[in-house]
Amino acid sequence: MRLKLLLTGNELMTGDTVDSNSAMIATMCMDKGIQVSYKATVSDDLAQLISEIERISQTADVLIVNGGLGPTSDDLTSEALASVLDSPLQFHQGALAHLNQWCAERNYELSDANKKQALLPECVELVANTVGSAVGFKALFNGCLIICTPGVPSELDIMLKEQILPEISARLSSDIQPKRVRFRIFGFGESNLQQQITESFPDWPNEVELGFRASLPLLEVKLKVDLASHHALLELWKNKIKALLGDHIVTEDARPIAQVVVELLSKKAQKVTFAESCTGGKIASLLTEISGSSKVFEAGFVTYSNTIKVNMLGVSEADINRDGAVSEAVVRQMLGGALKKSGADVGVAVSGVAGPNGGTGEKPVGTVWLAWGREGNISAREFYFPTGRAIFQKIVSALALDLIRRELIGSVEQPAYFVSRQSK
Repeated sequence: MRLKLLLTGNELMTGDTVDSNSAMIATMCMDKGIQVSYKATVSDDLAQLISEIERISQTADVLIVNGGLGPTSDDLTSEALASVLDSPLQFHQGALAHLNQWCAERNYELSDANKKQALLPECVELVANTVGSAVGFKALFNGCLIICTPGVPSELDIMLKEQILPEISARLSSDIQPKRVRFRIFGFGESNLQQQITESFPDWPNEVELGFRASLPLLEVKLKVDLASHHALLELWKNKIKALLGDHIVTEDARPIAQVVVELLSKKAQKVTFAESCTGGKIASLLTEISGSSKVFEAGFVTYSNTIKVNMLGVSEADINRDGAVSEAVVRQMLGGALKKSGADVGVAVSGVAGPNGGTGEKPVGTVWLAWGREGNISAREFYFPTGRAIFQKIVSALALDLIRRELIGSVEQPAYFVSRQSK
């Protein structure tokens, strides 16, 4: 199926609004075995809209036009489609009834400006909008199904799920039953992961589509088939990837690593603590973004200065003077102090040089020491991430959470990120 998108709005062209709608459409369609083959974005220009609708419809089975259905003078989608279809604009009684009900439910008065949203091409059919004021509408042109949708993401989301995707899916061949699995990975770079999979599986089947999505902190690996007859093959190769990557797989869904950690802690009825220096509380912040974190996290410590490390966590001033704050001795004592003061079962301590200043020849910017574990069983290791400050803090925070995750699942595998600058 040739599915194409046309997005309209001056705000999209100027960057005042970031286009998230096309990503939403593409993701939802991909889950149904439909891939967006083309996307265009135009300003609120009537001639441009008319030209693009006419041109794209010549080579598309379905064209979704997103935006331009509002009540203001720069909302031009209805007028553009009326011109393309050579169908005069008129007040659609179903759209007017929807507007009246929408306003009544909110004690609004239906204004002349709002009525513009019911002024539609005569020949269109409505696509119901159960949330917003602007109905969608659809029509056939050049053998292409043109579906016009509002630009408000929450409205588009519901319309896609309830109406648009079922209609598009019904046009697919009955043997198309897409299925996709995904793994979210921590500890590999994209190129390294690609190489490892390629070298391990030179016989990768053409029927199973392999894809990657690079992001921080987790990298996504995707496997997909389109036909029901290939579902068993997908399961086979899913298990091969799981065996290859092992505990580097954080989750097989979209959960962030912090949520995985919270759920593991909850399942084990354990509590966690953090002693942070270079991350400035970011690790604790990631955890407390997750609902239910209050059951597993009671206290963390941001000990940025050496004095506070000594006074709050009991770090030896002599060890700081001898080895520096970014050292194995210091992070071990930071974690020991945090575990003792908080009463937590498990924790992580971090101290590093986030930069851009403060590095030395022995400890350049990007150097960081982490200690993790439990009272009486603490491990420590040195890492090196020569990146910008924000990315450094993001990586170190995710690394801390991953070390906790591995501790909680009892992992005995050596992570791929244990490759250099090891603890002494």
